[in-house]
Amino acid sequence: MAKPAPPPFSWTLRIYWEDTDAGGIVFYANYLKFFERARTEWLRSLGIEQQALRAQSGGMFIVSQTQVRHLLPCRLDDEIIVTAGLLESGRASLTLQQQAFLKTPGQPQLLAEASIRIGWVNATSLKPARLPASILDSLEKRS
Repeated sequence: MAKPAPPPFSWTLRIYWEDTDAGGIVFYANYLKFFERARTEWLRSLGIEQQALRAQSGGMFIVSQTQVRHLLPCRLDDEIIVTAGLLESGRASLTLQQQAFLKTPGQPQLLAEASIRIGWVNATSLKPARLPASILDSLEKRS
């Protein structure tokens, strides 16, 4: 019997003036920033600190593909919950499912969702490289 997937990691943040456009709603590209923050905190929750990992291994993650679907607007002072969960892992990349929800009493409302592929590259040459075993081990322990 297959082991159920762990619940996605979640990170809460508040919407500030700098996040909104002239219409007073979150500028669509800022969701990519929110997803980036949640991915970074997700990795940190797994014991993977990107700066230290780069210094130790000479590699780093880069975003290689994004697909974002916007469903509802978000506004100044809203509190949102951003999730990150692993969809699949390869030898040199990870694909994550991410969502942003409006934090409301009761059921949160889905604002945007994304599939984001991050690749592992040599930090100097930017050429693809194998994911370090330590990352794969951390991911395996989580699932």
